[in-house]
Amino acid sequence: MSPVQHHLLLCATPTKPLCGDPAVGAASWSRLKELVRDLGLEDPLRPGGVVLRTKADCLRVCADGPILLVWPEGITYGGITPERIERIVHEHILGGVPVAEWILRRTPFSPPAAGG
Repeated sequence: MSPVQHHLLLCATPTKPLCGDPAVGAASWSRLKELVRDLGLEDPLRPGGVVLRTKADCLRVCADGPILLVWPEGITYGGITPERIERIVHEHILGGVPVAEWILRRTPFSPPAAGG
């Protein structure tokens, strides 16, 4: 399998919508799936690795949803819409520049502990 460049987790259809409109989340998920497919980001031969996507029930942010979490950077975006997904994929995922005005927080992975 190809290396993973990014993993995008979107709280799209929560069972208990506390942070955002499930209809907007569902539309954002549809747009994300479409973009990943149309741009060939799931292609195992893609230079730089594949882009994975996961639809989540809840990412435990509970404000400013729908929420998109981008790994490995650990960037949490809020207020996700289909239009914002478009810009995030093009500017952050493909261009390498996070969209600062929609970032709620940054929680990058910590390096592994020595000997672990």
